[in-house]
Amino acid sequence: MPENANEMELKDRLKLIENMLAAGRRKTENWGWTFVLWGVAYYVAIIWSARGNSGVAWSVTMVAAGLLTAAIAARRKSHEPDTTIGRAIASIWISLGISMYLLFMAMGFTHRIEVHVWVAIIGTMLGMANATSGMILKWKVQLACAMVWWAAAIAACFGDANQSTIVLLIAIFFCQIVFGIYAMIRGSKRQREAVHA
Repeated sequence: MPENANEMELKDRLKLIENMLAAGRRKTENWGWTFVLWGVAYYVAIIWSARGNSGVAWSVTMVAAGLLTAAIAARRKSHEPDTTIGRAIASIWISLGISMYLLFMAMGFTHRIEVHVWVAIIGTMLGMANATSGMILKWKVQLACAMVWWAAAIAACFGDANQSTIVLLIAIFFCQIVFGIYAMIRGSKRQREAVHA
């Protein structure tokens, strides 16, 4: 009999872990819009900086995107309780955002941005954040985004400046815009299913 009780307890724990991972994926899906927003912000900053004064272009665009993210997030308060996984994922992305902002602002204002290094840093940092989130959530699509970012980082080291920029634009499209839309569609579908259930 004790063996059965231990087996039931183990099954209950596994079910709890599965539920926590599903809740984390749902939470990420609900934040899919941020991937799209930041992907568009990156495109705006890239286009603006190509026309001159990259330090101002990136600083203004990133601050505006950050404020817009905070404003929209405040209006979209979740009714689900906060989870340890949700806090961990949020911490990863907030830390990434602060790190990227501080580093690239300093590099932009000191005119120390070299395209190859810049794209390699962006790709590596975004690859790390996507990989960490994907591993925590056991979400293969987000892990695939990490691989695309890492591939972009490596490619930037071997191509010329134009090729590095093209690689960055492609990675932004797939890992920010497409992934964000995918997450939003999954989240919307899940909400519709919950309403009908």
